[in-house]
Formats: sequence, C-alpha cells, structure tokens
Amino acid sequence: MFVEGGQDMELRHGTNPHQTASARPVTPGRWPMRVLNGQPSLINLLDALNGWQLVRQASSAVGKVAAASFKHVSPAGAAVADTVAEAYRLARDADRKSSYGDFVAVSHPVSVDLAELLASVVSDGIVAPGYEPGTVERLSRKKKGRYLVVEADPTFTPPAREEREVFGLRLVEDRDDVPLTPALLPPSGALPSQAVEDLLLGLAVLRFTQSNSVAYVRNGMTLGIGAGQQSRIDCTALAGAKVDTWWLRRHPDDLLDQVACVSDGAFPFRDNVDEAARHGVRYIAEPGGSIRSPEVEQACREHGITYVRTALRLFHH
Repeated sequence: MFVEGGQDMELRHGTNPHQTASARPVTPGRWPMRVLNGQPSLINLLDALNGWQLVRQASSAVGKVAAASFKHVSPAGAAVADTVAEAYRLARDADRKSSYGDFVAVSHPVSVDLAELLASVVSDGIVAPGYEPGTVERLSRKKKGRYLVVEADPTFTPPAREEREVFGLRLVEDRDDVPLTPALLPPSGALPSQAVEDLLLGLAVLRFTQSNSVAYVRNGMTLGIGAGQQSRIDCTALAGAKVDTWWLRRHPDDLLDQVACVSDGAFPFRDNVDEAARHGVRYIAEPGGSIRSPEVEQACREHGITYVRTALRLFHH
C-alpha cells in the first residue's frame, strides 16, 4: 500500500527480481495513485503511470471511454468505445499474444462487466480512476490474491518538470504536455470525423510508446503498434504485419481500407508510405520536417493518402 506522508513505498522488486526498489511522491504526501490490492514491481508502476496518462489523454481528445493493454512500458493495444468493458475488449483484441499478462488501464471507473471480463483473461493488474461496488473484491481474488488493483487520482496535477537519475547523472526536462486536439490535424483535404478520432487516438498511443514507434488505427482501435525499433521502416512494417494478421483472421474475404497511420517521428523516406499503403492506410499523420518530407508527401498523393503534418514529435524513452 502507499504510505502516508513522504515516506517510501517498498516495491515487490525493481526492473529485475534481484533489484530492490521503492517509490516516493515528488510532493510529500501527494500520490498520483494508490494501491488497493497487491504489491507492484517497478515495471508494474511504470505501466500503471504510463497507461493512466494514455487513456486519460485519449479519452479527453476523442470524447469517449478509453482503454489500453500495456506490456513492458508500451501499449500492446488501445481503443475507445462507449463503455470500459467494450473499450478494453477492443484494446486487448488488437494483439492478444502481446497482451498475455498485461497491465490494464481505463479512463473511467471499472464496471462489473469489465471485472467479469478480466476474471477470464491472464492479466497482472489494472489502473482506473474508480471502481464500482464489488469490483475490487472480485479482482482481488485473481492470481491467488496478488492481482494489482490501482486507483488513479483524476485530480492529480503532475509537476511541470520531470527528472530521473541514470548512472550518477540527474536528467531534468519539461513535461511533454502539449494538448492533443483536432487543431494538430490541419489536412490538405477534408478529414472525415472517424479519421480525426483515429489519428488523435494514434497520437495518444505513441506519446506513451517506446520510440521509435508507428501505430495503425481503424474505427477507434489500434490494429497494429510497432514499438522500440531503431529503424522507422521496421516500425512501419512490424505494425503493418500485425494489422494484416488481425484483419485476415476476421475478414479474410474483404480488402482492408480506411486505416489511419501515425508516426511519433518524421518519416525519413517514402518507403514508409509505400509500406503503409499495403495495409489499407488512407490517412497519415507525422511531424514532418525531414529533408525528404516533400518526397513523403508526394508518395501520399500517389497512393491517394491524405497527409497530415502535425509538427509535433512524440518520442518516449
């Protein structure tokens, strides 16, 4: 449990089981979330903190309930819907293999329906801004009583600057808090409302995905996320392969279309557009600013893809 005041909370272990770890609030006594059941590891907390920020920003940007399925500090899937149970079902459905043993994040209080859904899947924990009566008790029975149940404080305001220590060096930077709104999507042509929703969801997803990263989104859910690759074309291809797998298992006789593709950094070459077009992409949003951005825009025109230059890089490390 989180403790009162500014004392440390002892974690189950650090990044690896042989490492001890603890957590303390930056502002004494002001915790961003509290543990209702279980004892988190360091990675559990990172998943909870990143996952909560993702779903909160996605929900604010799109105006719907948001859910994310986190593994190793990156989302395996994310989605928006009308209920928390449906949003999480869609988020987990994006990449069920990667979501095995996930950490769940939802933007709204956990419902009985979601608690029952979680009882049937392999998952390590959940973070939410509240829990309907009986749901904490239901979830606490998972994993022989070790299932992590974390409650986020929706009124918590983080510090304007963040810092961390690495190998004796303290790194400090401004918090990345640029609002994700439709104003970031000035298209060369009119964007359908669904495309706006999908692109905004993709931006929220990539803001909390280990870079480099690319996400494909369709109808309010991610179909493929390529995370943590040194080469951007590898991100685009990896996410595209996940898209193809998802689509072929569900719609083997139909062509995939109306997919939105979002990149956390600029496409350095047109090969990313050529690859994205193979997976039904009709909308691309990326920061732009690369020396070959004109070639990227030309490739979009050739493929009939609406190109959106956000001028906002969303690296996350």
